[in-house]
Amino acid sequence: MARAVRFDRYGDRDVLYVADVAVPEPAVGEVVVEVRAAAINPGEVAIRTGALQATFPATFPSGEGSDLAGVVSSVGEGVTEFVVGDEVLGWSWQRSSHAEYVAVPVTQLISKPANLSWEVAGSLYVVGCTAYAAVRAVGAEQGDTVVVSGAAGGVGTVVVQLLRTKGATVLGLASVPHHDWLTAHHIIPVVYGDGVAERLRGAAPNGIDAFIDLFGPQYVQLAVDLGVAPDRIETIISRAKAQEVGAKTAGSADASTTEVLSEMADLVASGQIEIPIAATYPLEQVRDAFAELEKRHTHGKIVLIP
Repeated sequence: MARAVRFDRYGDRDVLYVADVAVPEPAVGEVVVEVRAAAINPGEVAIRTGALQATFPATFPSGEGSDLAGVVSSVGEGVTEFVVGDEVLGWSWQRSSHAEYVAVPVTQLISKPANLSWEVAGSLYVVGCTAYAAVRAVGAEQGDTVVVSGAAGGVGTVVVQLLRTKGATVLGLASVPHHDWLTAHHIIPVVYGDGVAERLRGAAPNGIDAFIDLFGPQYVQLAVDLGVAPDRIETIISRAKAQEVGAKTAGSADASTTEVLSEMADLVASGQIEIPIAATYPLEQVRDAFAELEKRHTHGKIVLIP
């Protein structure tokens, strides 16, 4: 038997529990991964509470989790890409990675670079592919000035660094405790709140070319008010507001390929992008992990260690 996070109904964190389940068997084209690290993400909160029921309905009892990194423990028929003992990272689309073992198609895995920690490797998929999709959506390139809201969060820390690799000047909206990290990564920190539009104009006297929103609809409107063209406004969270103003809504699903994941893994492994780890929790403390995440002020990733 193995342990896995489950919930039997929609609700708050108290619906989560850790259950004993059978170790999965790999189907054709799959491997079973012994999970060493699996990050948690805001989308999992929305699914668990039922906020995304119309789009991503749960079948109870439901597992959860997309990000994963671990060691291949068994391989299914037809698998030639990996062997038992290989270290891998990737994703599950079956909401199953918050567990000791998970069956995953080989088309959703890549080899883990040796110099990536388990915590970082197990955090890479959602933030890496989401950041890649968002930066691609606004067409960021050398010489652009780009504003990012939620710049110090799990996705934000990757977005701002990826923009820098493109040669963009980046203005990061974040609270003061995170400004030192942003400055150290060559991001111009800007405090959010009253007067933010004036502060952004002062920090970008030649204008703002693009805006990536990672926090909420007020920032999509702010981008419009700042004169950013709608086709260069991207949000991963505010679809209704984006539709209203004509902004883009690219997300991780738009960049979920092993080619993109490999590119992001290479950027992290080479030191061009850092993925901060805010905290790690054992599987049994999954409720505590989500309590920390739901404060919405975490710098970097929160990771479960089965």
